[in-house]
Amino acid sequence: MIASLTGRLAEADADGLIIEVGGVGLRVNASAAAARAARDEPQAVQLHTHLVVREDALTLYGFASQRERSLFVALLAVSGLGPSKSLALISGYPVDTLQRGIATGDLALLASVSGIGKRTAERIVVELRDKLGAAALEAVETGAAGVPATDDPHHSARDALVALGFAVAEAEAALAGAEGNTEQRVKAGLAALRRPA
Repeated sequence: MIASLTGRLAEADADGLIIEVGGVGLRVNASAAAARAARDEPQAVQLHTHLVVREDALTLYGFASQRERSLFVALLAVSGLGPSKSLALISGYPVDTLQRGIATGDLALLASVSGIGKRTAERIVVELRDKLGAAALEAVETGAAGVPATDDPHHSARDALVALGFAVAEAEAALAGAEGNTEQRVKAGLAALRRPA
């Protein structure tokens, strides 16, 4: 198993990254965070990796952190998900956001990632909520186990922004770091969304 690699970014394209390691170019399907990190430091790329072995292919997946890699491996265990959709989830949101979504049963968050429907989102929650255990529950902002998504001020604020016409991903990004009750978070989110890019 190839658990990590360090090398030079030789190429980056729509199919992933090519990392040159000891004169050999390895193609890596990288998470969004890993691809950004590789482009920022092309001469010293360090990735946590997971090798997926199939009858017809050996495919290497790369991640910016061990936490990304661990969540990817956990997602692979969900029936019918597969590496492409798992990578899309990891690339769609930060690990903390995904763990919070799984812990609280936030189907809207999971289903907002391209290729993940409501049924798949439900399966992810059912199969991973208990497996992620304490790590997932730590990601819940209220710190309380078993808090339904509707009682979480973060989710309520996100749903309010979505009702105003913003995409789930936009609302999540705007609410990153927001604190307080639902109303305070909505105000902070709207202020962030109004800021020029």
